[in-house]
Amino acid sequence: MASDNGTQHSFPRGPLLGLAAVLGLAVCFATFSTMTGVGRVEAQSAASSNATSRDLFFYDRDDGGVTVADANGGAVIAQFEPATNGFLRSTVRGLVRERKRRDLGPETPFRISMEPDGRLLLTDPATNRTVDLRAFGPTNLDVFARLLPDRAVAALR
Repeated sequence: MASDNGTQHSFPRGPLLGLAAVLGLAVCFATFSTMTGVGRVEAQSAASSNATSRDLFFYDRDDGGVTVADANGGAVIAQFEPATNGFLRSTVRGLVRERKRRDLGPETPFRISMEPDGRLLLTDPATNRTVDLRAFGPTNLDVFARLLPDRAVAALR
């Protein structure tokens, strides 16, 4: 039986348009990230044998600075003054947060490596998380590149 009162029941247009806009933005952001690598954090398998790498410890100092030490021998290779190098601080703290979430301690050093294809990676071997530092621009890349052995830094320039 058909109703003769002329009313039609349809879903409101506003929520449908909102949902379409959200889905469209999600697809745009995913495509942008895939094409540029911006914001991508990816797990890597074993490091390439052709990569130049260095294992590092990052220490927060009492004055708010950061000290970076080579894990092989403990030599201090860099000191970052308080309120400087926010990208380095936030990147390392993000990896440390993941360690804490998994109840892992600071015993395992982080690894910075320059791959044969030019990617500069910061890896946490304790969690197998890797950050492709190229995705964050040349200025931020340079902060980490300076932590590699001199021959690797020269190859980046």
